[in-house]
Amino acid sequence: MKELVEYIAKSIVNVPDSVKIEEETNEEGITLKLSVADEDKGRIIGKQGQVAQAMRTLLRVKAAKAATKVRLEII
Repeated sequence: MKELVEYIAKSIVNVPDSVKIEEETNEEGITLKLSVADEDKGRIIGKQGQVAQAMRTLLRVKAAKAATKVRLEII
């Protein structure tokens, strides 16, 4: 799942080298923390949060196939 988020984020941003993802696993599931350059945060979130919501939807589908839960936090 980390690779999926990384691929999507690097495709969207202007500074792909600044994309960093931390993965934490706990009893609730997996938490992915995505950080990008300040000037790229708007691109990742999108208008009215549509890009971020689309990424979360894709993650939910992949997590359902793996029988787990996943959260995406944009830092």
